[in-house]
Amino acid sequence: MNTLPPLPGPLPLPAPDPRAHDVVLDYAGMHALVADLVLPGDAPMHVMSAMETSRELIRHSYYRYEFATVAVMHSLFALEHVLAERLAVSKPLQDLIERAIDAGLITAELAAELDRSRLLRDKLTQGAVTSAALGPARATDMVRVVFDAVSLLLHPSAVAEATAADLSGAQPEDQLARLWEEHRHALFPASFRGVDIEDVGLVLLDADVAGLVQRELNGGLDDHGIAILWACIADLDKIVPLINEEYCAAYFARLRTMAKLAAARHIPTAT
Repeated sequence: MNTLPPLPGPLPLPAPDPRAHDVVLDYAGMHALVADLVLPGDAPMHVMSAMETSRELIRHSYYRYEFATVAVMHSLFALEHVLAERLAVSKPLQDLIERAIDAGLITAELAAELDRSRLLRDKLTQGAVTSAALGPARATDMVRVVFDAVSLLLHPSAVAEATAADLSGAQPEDQLARLWEEHRHALFPASFRGVDIEDVGLVLLDADVAGLVQRELNGGLDDHGIAILWACIADLDKIVPLINEEYCAAYFARLRTMAKLAAARHIPTAT
């Protein structure tokens, strides 16, 4: 038996959030904003559910601005599921992203974009930012990157598959030498010369890691060099997700991968 009193009349329609007015003129404009967030038709149901929910959260951020940030956080569920299944390991998201780069499943540029979403999730968990951190437009951009990554992981191109196969059979020494060859021919991002991020000087960090990697390839690091390398890795883990320019993000993501490959040579194997 329903003991609730009858409603006095029809429920009021939700009011638009005034913070969304700078993005679209009306709710219909939200449909166009998320129109290109297309779900891969053959994704597993739990992945489809997370991605669709992310898209709809952005759409309804017209009525509640905070839904935009929540949409990005929710999209990471799909990414984490697909990465774990593709790599056949259960690891934290940051580790999964790095492993996907090493396996050739995603590019360093795409990984840097995904890392920004991961970092935002961490800050939200720690209370460093609120759920109003993103507006609908920026959230759409970040969720689109996740959609692109999930689609790529579910339907890798023949080239990506071949690269992954090559890398999976390669020794870490070969991977490090290949990445070093790429890096030494790459130009330092000109607009970031003299720039510090979180008190880390980018030019100096690049020079330090490059010198350490070269020493490792030419004969190996001593204990002092290894200690400096791990300190550089900590700095790279801190600054890479904060770089908001595509080429620079890719440049330092590759530097981080090289540093970790070099450091891995000095981690004792389990017996």
